[in-house]
Amino acid sequence: MIRLLRPLLRGTTYTRLLHLWVPMLLVAVWFFVDMERWWIPALALVPVAMIPAVRRGEGLQARFMLLQDASDSGISTAPSATWGDRWRTVLWLQARIVLGSATAFTTVWMPVCAIDLIEASLGREQHDTPVLQIDEPHWAYAFLAPLPLIVMAAVVVALGELITVLARGLLGPSAAERLAALEERTEQLLERNRIARELHDTIGHALTVAVVQAGAARAAGDPAFTDRALAAIEDTGRAALEDLDRVLGILREAERPVSGRPTLTQADRLLESARASGTKVDAEFAGPLATVPGPVSREGYRMLQEALTNVLRHGDGATARVRVAVADGRLDLEVRNPLPASIAGPGRGSGLRGIRERAALLGGRAHTGPDDGDWQVRVELPLD
Repeated sequence: MIRLLRPLLRGTTYTRLLHLWVPMLLVAVWFFVDMERWWIPALALVPVAMIPAVRRGEGLQARFMLLQDASDSGISTAPSATWGDRWRTVLWLQARIVLGSATAFTTVWMPVCAIDLIEASLGREQHDTPVLQIDEPHWAYAFLAPLPLIVMAAVVVALGELITVLARGLLGPSAAERLAALEERTEQLLERNRIARELHDTIGHALTVAVVQAGAARAAGDPAFTDRALAAIEDTGRAALEDLDRVLGILREAERPVSGRPTLTQADRLLESARASGTKVDAEFAGPLATVPGPVSREGYRMLQEALTNVLRHGDGATARVRVAVADGRLDLEVRNPLPASIAGPGRGSGLRGIRERAALLGGRAHTGPDDGDWQVRVELPLD
């Protein structure tokens, strides 16, 4: 019993009832003018529905009055963009007229039926225009009096559900709007993944340098070396804080440009950081790095950073060979170090996976894994 009454306890049921009654205001005014040509209001709504802004207004009204959650995106609030949208709006307005008429009939005449039954049970004379013509009054009609009210409640709930289903179908997002929403969602996911990679590369590199420097300083027992290690930790930490502030700034300001991110022209600070950690780094740069497009140069910097971080973590202080070359419309980036005994297969870490993902997004390719006795990270990126 409580389950059957639950729809009557929801506020949405009554906002839907109000939504169904609104078109009847237009129809009621027209009935005072010409009741015989009742179809005129429905015909007049056809050119009205062709106005693009009408669809926006109907969508806003339906979203706030028919849905339990106004943020539900099942009903579009965009103006008509195509003829398909306009004709769906026409069908929607006609449906509102039809269902509104059914609602008005039910909510007006069902209570009158209940009154007729009550009067018949009391033996009173019926009013001038009874809905139910009862010739022989009887007290048993009192038991039938609630039935019209139950029917009215059921019809109101059913019509409310029906108009909501029609709203989702006729006022729902068009194919173009769904595609635009999907593209926006995809962009958001890509941006979140990019920020996650930025944080991983920046913080991971800084922590790796700090751990390696601290371990080397403790093992060396040399005050001069300890001072150099602490200075390197300080410089790396300061750079990491700057990168962290920049990434958090992107989160706070969605429109903030990414031009402040480091590029390959600033790769020296990565090399110096690795050298300060005790790793010998032989670097070779060829070609005009300054002419590399911004997105490629910025992503290349992050790939180089992750590759050097991988060397610091697993290279056991061995020599790293870095080669960055720009030629033939392509950027080649390669980092090699002697293969540690603890690594026997292709890289599966999130950092190396991030290198491959970055390369794929730029239309390039990346290889990470053992190669001729070395551990190799090789990236090829097109410049166009």
